[in-house]
Amino acid sequence: MNMDLSRRDFGKLLAGAGATAAFLQLGRSAAIAAPVAGYKAMVGIFLFGGNDGWNMVIPTDTTRYAAYAATRVANLVLPQANLTTLAGSTYGLHPALAPLKAVWDEGGLNVVLNAGTLFQPLTKAQYQASPTLRPVNLMSHSDEQAHWQGIRARDINVDGFMGRLSDRAGASSIPALMSFSGSQLALLGKSSTPLVLPSTGVVTQSAVSGNSADPVLFARNGAVSAFADGAGQGAVTQTTATGLSSAYAQVVQANTILSATSGVDQYFVNPTTGAALTSDIARQLIRVARMIEARSTLGHSRQTFFASQGGYDTHANQIATQNNLFTDLANAMLGFNKAMKALGLNENVICFTLSDFGRVYKGNAQGGSDHAWGNNHLVMGGALKPKQVIGTYPSQVMGGVDDIANDGRFIPTISQEEYIGSIARWHGVADADLPYVFPNWATFSTGGRGPLALFQS
Repeated sequence: MNMDLSRRDFGKLLAGAGATAAFLQLGRSAAIAAPVAGYKAMVGIFLFGGNDGWNMVIPTDTTRYAAYAATRVANLVLPQANLTTLAGSTYGLHPALAPLKAVWDEGGLNVVLNAGTLFQPLTKAQYQASPTLRPVNLMSHSDEQAHWQGIRARDINVDGFMGRLSDRAGASSIPALMSFSGSQLALLGKSSTPLVLPSTGVVTQSAVSGNSADPVLFARNGAVSAFADGAGQGAVTQTTATGLSSAYAQVVQANTILSATSGVDQYFVNPTTGAALTSDIARQLIRVARMIEARSTLGHSRQTFFASQGGYDTHANQIATQNNLFTDLANAMLGFNKAMKALGLNENVICFTLSDFGRVYKGNAQGGSDHAWGNNHLVMGGALKPKQVIGTYPSQVMGGVDDIANDGRFIPTISQEEYIGSIARWHGVADADLPYVFPNWATFSTGGRGPLALFQS
């Protein structure tokens, strides 16, 4: 379930056949910032629907695994012997995430525990006493997707953290902010524009002269192409036409990269069978890898990508559903990790998961789990401090100090600012710009809080 954008926001994201919104950004100046030496990329993978992180990351020590097995409904419990053990920790991953064990073992995978949307650090007593301290409309798909992408827990989100991050980056002829998951709030900036590309095929331009035998369509396309020329038609038309022509040029450049043969594709194979990966998340990450491979051609020293996988709203039949989704996700992430290593860029690229919210710890009678709050996440990349599990696993007592209900709706103990902010800072966002990218930065960067210590330096 993807969040809906308003017509106005949709227009900001799409141009032509969905490549860019450059021609709609009239009167906006490019962001001005000195480029940072070296190359870095961040890849956000949004797990739409609300991933059950409590079956993605499970404690393996005797006491807490016993509490997990006793507290969750029986048809949600994963046998301890089947878990993917994370060596050196007291946690294991869902069995379908087994391909990521190799990444953990080499020091390229971290786990973040109980992260979520927060307006301020919150105790259960504060939650109960002061509704104004809570994020608005908690456990609503659309609202929590907006909270995660816009990073405002109590205000209307009109732009997103990736777009604002891009505002502070240097401009280039083709945007360094790209999505292979359609139009998303995270991509909206105040001055920058994203490139929205398909996960299969290439971008088609419907408004090109001479591309149709239909005389009406031919005439329309010719008119649009003439408009894109803009010569001698006044300042406003000229400005719009320049943006439209730029959008078409970006399409041509992007299509060249998407349609060419690339060496990165060979790494996206099933680790057991060797068969090429065909899932949508694999196709997205293949294209992300291609754009990273082409970074010099594109003139990018920094790149930001949005990818996603849907289907995580598991109110029933969760075991089978998560097994299928995690199999595709793990294989795609492993392939991406191998591709980055082959390019010599494993230490330059970070992948991280996001999701609407976590799900109730206890579960329900239908073999699923309902909407909740805090959640667990994965971070992958060669620049990480090796083999970290960051954060505090919540109390497994239903109705206890961490549970706002009586079924395991846990209050997050790590905010989005602390989680994503650490990645943004690594990516090159200056400390002075962090309050712009994360509007509530001051709340989570003082009083002993701050970005998570994910990275080696």
